[in-house]
Amino acid sequence: MSLTNLNRPTRARLLKRRSVIAAATGLALSAARGNEAAGQTLDDLPDAAGALQRFAPVPAPNLTFTGRNGENLSLNNYRGHGLVVSIWATWCGPCVAELPSLAAIAPHLAASKILVLPISIDIEGLKVVQPFYQAHNITNLPILLDPNGNDPDALNANGIPVTILITPTGQLIARTDGGANWNTPNTINLITQLISPPPANPVQPV
Repeated sequence: MSLTNLNRPTRARLLKRRSVIAAATGLALSAARGNEAAGQTLDDLPDAAGALQRFAPVPAPNLTFTGRNGENLSLNNYRGHGLVVSIWATWCGPCVAELPSLAAIAPHLAASKILVLPISIDIEGLKVVQPFYQAHNITNLPILLDPNGNDPDALNANGIPVTILITPTGQLIARTDGGANWNTPNTINLITQLISPPPANPVQPV
């Protein structure tokens, strides 16, 4: 599975390393095109249903980030919903390839009270993420920002993208490290089965 490596001793070195990664992987840096990575397509990525690693529920780390208007947020703000949380960046080729597939499934999952939360670790923040959304016609996902790159550390991630599934009660139950195609029937069905909130008034057996 395609994964862009992270090794983050300091923020300054991170910026330098990202420049090296961008050159090495052939990123075509262009604000108008949302820093789209050359040569990466959704067809190259595996079905997320097969890529997801499931495990016994554990408390999810309370990832923190900001919204597009600078408001401080955390995963606790979304408690009660099933969550698909993706850590990504515009300079990451696999991230660029997979994010539109996450946007495509968001309306299907919303019907089951499941939210898709993409958290960008771009140092430039809104300045690069907003043009990326516009270039890819992504209108149904929030812009969430972690320019200090703390959230990958909280997940012990060695690279991005990394995507996790969290239950409405805050339990982490599945994860995939690397790019995947989320817009498949198998994936939508699996996510819905795993993290949909229970009915508000379950029918009691007679």
